[in-house]
Amino acid sequence: MSRVAKNPITIPSGIEVKIAGQEVSVKGAKGTLSFNFNNTVCVKNTDGVLTVSPNKQSDKKAWAMAGTTRALINNMVTGVSVGFQRKLQLIGVGYRAQAKGKVLNLSLGFSHPVEYAVPEGITIDTPAPTEIIVSGCCKQRVGQVAAEIRAFRPPEPYKGKGVRYSDEIVARKEAKKK
Repeated sequence: MSRVAKNPITIPSGIEVKIAGQEVSVKGAKGTLSFNFNNTVCVKNTDGVLTVSPNKQSDKKAWAMAGTTRALINNMVTGVSVGFQRKLQLIGVGYRAQAKGKVLNLSLGFSHPVEYAVPEGITIDTPAPTEIIVSGCCKQRVGQVAAEIRAFRPPEPYKGKGVRYSDEIVARKEAKKK
């Protein structure tokens, strides 16, 4: 039995949740998100509280799917009310980032500047030349965009140069000795 699935989701004020068949759509101040859940799971809305349960109480896979569905719906509710953000740092001499409209310009020590087109529903801010903040209402898309930006120049273990998450710890290696 899933402990996650047993927790109810309280819907904050100003958030609209619609359940139509196998689809849940959540609308809030930050945007609208929708999700098609598995047919082994049942989602109910009673007085501003969402509950997720499996159709068959004895089925282990249905309980697992119920926990997953509950977590995804909770992320949707959090995303449209508060939003998600991911911070990246650029470490290295001459490494810079600049957001211009829907394009992120990166100078990462290559012979050419890297231009990253920002997807729809995601906003990128650069409060400092070596800091990038990726934010949006969908947790998965925010994480994916942050991972794509990091993939241009992942941190290397000898000097620690590259693009890294602000909370990431890079294991440093010792250089070769003579």
